[in-house]
Amino acid sequence: MDRVKAVMRVKRYSPRTEKTYCYWIRYFIRYHGVRHPASMGPSEVQAFLEHLAGELYVAAATQNQALNALVFLYRHILDMQLGDIGTFSRAKRPRRLPVVLSH
Repeated sequence: MDRVKAVMRVKRYSPRTEKTYCYWIRYFIRYHGVRHPASMGPSEVQAFLEHLAGELYVAAATQNQALNALVFLYRHILDMQLGDIGTFSRAKRPRRLPVVLSH
């Protein structure tokens, strides 16, 4: 995690983003039984994102944040291409009703 934080500071990420990305990276590692991320690939990322949407019912923005944290980990820390994650169940964005300004 020290390397993740160091790279994020060099790239001038917000301290809050740093904290959040570290949280999601730790959660991902623990979800897969404390395996090193370099030994995992797109199928494990897909399973993790499915878990977030299907079992934890997280918001769409939360699922996207977790995905962005993992993409950052693989791209900038491990220097690996994540490749095609494939299709996974996306968290549903709530439908917004239009605001009607009528009397």
